[in-house]
Amino acid sequence: MSGYNESAYKEARDSSIALPCPFERGLLSLCATCCKSRKLLLAEREAISCTEQSANERCIDFHRALHANARFALHIDPQQPWPFGKEIRAQCGGIGGLKEMLGFSASDDSGSDIASIVAAGIERYGSIAAFPYSEIMRAIVHYEPRKRRDGK
Repeated sequence: MSGYNESAYKEARDSSIALPCPFERGLLSLCATCCKSRKLLLAEREAISCTEQSANERCIDFHRALHANARFALHIDPQQPWPFGKEIRAQCGGIGGLKEMLGFSASDDSGSDIASIVAAGIERYGSIAAFPYSEIMRAIVHYEPRKRRDGK
């Protein structure tokens, strides 16, 4: 046993991050960027913090809506926590799906910013609740996380 104290790490993380980013896993997996994010290094791990309260609230609302809509599509038991792989699919596929609905091309780096994508979605559809979730769910279901480099 290494003597690593996970609860001490979580305590340090919670004290260092005022606004946790709901899309942290997507940002760390490099499927998107965010102009409102700030990367922190804690105990040799990367963490993402948000720098703007209003953007964070919009992203939290979008993240919750993705989870609510994707549970059925990804066959997730509502009583169980989200598995890591399905969380990545929901975040990266959801961001990509909304990006596609807004007319950004897949290779358009200017449309990779989560805060901008959500704001553009609100501008077009009026609210996060009005986003075209049936189309976004297709992108989530078809999203394939990148393969591990070590061949496993």
